[in-house]
Amino acid sequence: MAQGKIYRDAAAALEGVTFEGMTIMAGGFGLSGNPEHLIAAMLGLGTGGLTVISNNCGADGFGLWTLLNNGQIRKMVSSYIGENKLFAELFLAGKLELELNPQGTLAERIRAGGAGIPAFYTRTGVGTVVAEGKPTEEFDGETYVRESWLRADLALIKAWKADPAGNLVFRKTARNFNPNMATAATVTVVEVEEIVPPGAIDPDHVHTPGIYVDRIIQGPSYEKRIEFRTTRQREAAKG
Repeated sequence: MAQGKIYRDAAAALEGVTFEGMTIMAGGFGLSGNPEHLIAAMLGLGTGGLTVISNNCGADGFGLWTLLNNGQIRKMVSSYIGENKLFAELFLAGKLELELNPQGTLAERIRAGGAGIPAFYTRTGVGTVVAEGKPTEEFDGETYVRESWLRADLALIKAWKADPAGNLVFRKTARNFNPNMATAATVTVVEVEEIVPPGAIDPDHVHTPGIYVDRIIQGPSYEKRIEFRTTRQREAAKG
């Protein structure tokens, strides 16, 4: 089933770590850095009543959208609804709870969860619905709102490379929320494009140390989807 931290596939890596009503963190920003194979395995398990902490909720037919469409998600803790029509429809119909966060606040709440900091103060959101019901404090003549950390039962992470010890390297914008989420969950399961031998990753290039990683799989393939393709028209040929 497993050799150390390395599991044969996503279903095996999630065995025994999921339960109804759990809280999950899922990396990704738009369609970049999504743990797509682990999300597909969650869909197969059918685990429901989920609270999902993620920047957004996938895109039509892809990523976390599939769990939303299958009725497995009870609540989203997010910063962006975006062009996800299903997300908007379910929320407006009262069928999905939403805790909307400014994007930087969401990132810092996750980072705080991994660092063991239960609360912090920020000016972001003061005087808006974001601050309703939250304590405020004045520092140097400015009002700050208190935000609490975020932690999860399970983190689903997408990285570029891992070694058998679980040391991770992320690639460019696919890094996004993934490193912080890897530190803020009871169990962290990672899917990677490549598993390399021990010592193949320069210690100075490690983004997330293996101490935070519990289970690893190598994804069989990745589509590298582009949510919005923007191109420039060719200039007319000069005669």
